[in-house]
Amino acid sequence: MRAVVGFVALGIFWGALGAALPAVQRHAGADDGQLGVALLLVGLGALISMRAAGVLIDRLGPRVTPITVGLFGITAILPALADSPGRLYVFLLAVGAASGAMDVAINADAVREEVRTGRPLLNLAHAGFSLGVVAASLATGLLRSGGAGLGTVFGATGIVVLASAIAMRPSEPWERPPSEARPRFFERVPSWLLVIGALGAIAFWIEGAWQDWSAVHLERAFDATPGASALGPALFAGAMAVGRLTAHALARPGSERVVLVVGAALAGAGSVLAAVAPSAPLALLGIAVAGAGCSVCAPTLVSLAGNAAEPRERATVVGSLTTVMYLGFLVGPAAVGGLADATSLRASLGTVGALGFLLAGLFALVRFPRRAST
Repeated sequence: MRAVVGFVALGIFWGALGAALPAVQRHAGADDGQLGVALLLVGLGALISMRAAGVLIDRLGPRVTPITVGLFGITAILPALADSPGRLYVFLLAVGAASGAMDVAINADAVREEVRTGRPLLNLAHAGFSLGVVAASLATGLLRSGGAGLGTVFGATGIVVLASAIAMRPSEPWERPPSEARPRFFERVPSWLLVIGALGAIAFWIEGAWQDWSAVHLERAFDATPGASALGPALFAGAMAVGRLTAHALARPGSERVVLVVGAALAGAGSVLAAVAPSAPLALLGIAVAGAGCSVCAPTLVSLAGNAAEPRERATVVGSLTTVMYLGFLVGPAAVGGLADATSLRASLGTVGALGFLLAGLFALVRFPRRAST
């Protein structure tokens, strides 16, 4: 399936970058503050490109998808070329923009396939991303342990992404909508889409918090070694893959509300357990539960919004939704750090658990949009 291939390729890049980030930081000569700015620019680049990518896909058709994947494959080498903080800023901004465009394209492809077949696909596709992250993280660790440089790591990653672009070429003809029906970049975003996007931003807040802070939490709270603390984000990503595969196997059309409520409640319970756990094994269990819970939120929300959109603007809706949702990735980890400075990291991560329970309540109450005619 084209969409699943794209999600695996996207996960492979981000898994490689996460595992190689310390080496990228050293090569660029960036301090922690400068690295934080560079990572913030990744999200900013994605926000800039996402809605534009959706509009282009709705106007030009599925042939845009392999182009966006190919462009992202070209930018994959850029982290290895950043030999100063300034270049790191520029290169990661470009990576973020290309990644955001690819993200929208593959999500739009997955929604289109769901509508065409009437079968759920988004959780399976997003599970491919999580599995790609885990596999690439482990492979990058092995490559670096064997003496491979950044050029080898990101060169190989770029080749994989470019190969996936070739595999994702559309095989079916596409009928261009009439000019008056084509979406425009500057249009009012419907209120229901903003609501779903805000809920997704909270889910991404929780996800980003544990991806960025789980290793730090394990080191500070339990004096875990760097190797042991790395189990936090790895276990979180693995649990996300399991959660998404489980939802794909068990969930049926019409069960979206149950999936979201249960997922958010598990994210809240796991976050609280990880925050207050008296031992590292219990904290890791909480991190895994949180990962499994929040894993189903984003793909289910994208599916709901995409299926509610008219065919002529489906990718534009996906692009608008992901733009709003990504605000959670930008704000969440920074908010955890700010609150940790004011109180403690345990207390700050405890509020992430409270967000999970709040999200579960909102999912139970919010009115979801109806499916559009195909």
